[in-house]
Amino acid sequence: MDDRVSSQSRRNLPSMKALQAFEAAARHLNFTRAAVELNLTQTAISHQIRNLEEMLGGKLFARKAGRLDLTPIGRNYVLSARLALSEISMATDRASYEQRADTLTIGCLGTFLVKTLLPKIGHFHRRHPDIALRFKTLVPIAPPARPDYDVAIHYGVGDWPGVTAHRLGDEEVFPVCSPRLLEGLPPLREPADLARHTLIRVGVPILPRDDWPFWLEKAGVPDLTFAREINFDLLNPAFHAAIEGLGVVLGRSAAVAHDIDEGRLVEPFNVRIVAPSAYYLLVPQGRETLDKVAAFRDWALEHLINLECRRMARPSPASASR
Repeated sequence: MDDRVSSQSRRNLPSMKALQAFEAAARHLNFTRAAVELNLTQTAISHQIRNLEEMLGGKLFARKAGRLDLTPIGRNYVLSARLALSEISMATDRASYEQRADTLTIGCLGTFLVKTLLPKIGHFHRRHPDIALRFKTLVPIAPPARPDYDVAIHYGVGDWPGVTAHRLGDEEVFPVCSPRLLEGLPPLREPADLARHTLIRVGVPILPRDDWPFWLEKAGVPDLTFAREINFDLLNPAFHAAIEGLGVVLGRSAAVAHDIDEGRLVEPFNVRIVAPSAYYLLVPQGRETLDKVAAFRDWALEHLINLECRRMARPSPASASR
């Protein structure tokens, strides 16, 4: 019975050429442009679409006022065709990269990728010039059940299934701001001064609540109220807002270390808290023994673990007045 069902399913499957011809023609609403894109003749495009229409038992295109348009059947079918082509393309891409020993696919959250990994990855590339790098930006949710990366850097408590998780040290949380805020008015010399400054807050899926209340308690001003706030849904633009002098944001040691080293951000107070979550290097089960994975794991645990950023000295009164 199963064999008969499988045989019937295969008979109902169109050819890839037909799907590609239909999708291109539907996108351009022009057989000639579709033919140029696919390096085929217009006759070949017409032939593939005619075969597809015969299988479906209805027309996919109609001419209206001298122009090509999709029929209701065509409008519905093109959505499924595009999804199928996209899934096959991604699966083929994933499988081909998995078989290449010289290409390492790194999944990474966007902020960590931009702020932490990219400033350091040149060292890995110089150490392993034979390994090509391919980056995939992860969304801030649990890793997928079928990861399409060789290694990943994710944020959480290390309890993801199907992967080996290596904690990249503790993450400290503390206010940071542009150096310009330390040189102007109102003053920013002690935590209580935050009441007269704009606070930048972030609410993101991996951080369901921000850590300002916990930091304020540690700093001894738990009842402090803020005059103004700017709210973001992503970490990266929030940090850039602080760099632009728009306010004070809670920095995370792994994410702001490079900006502090480069002088774009400063730490106005010497008060830090340790976040309950941290960044982890994830290795999907079955890939631990790959040479390219082992090379990156060893490098990451040497150069990305226990990320600290140097506290920048507050400008002296003399320099602040200049």
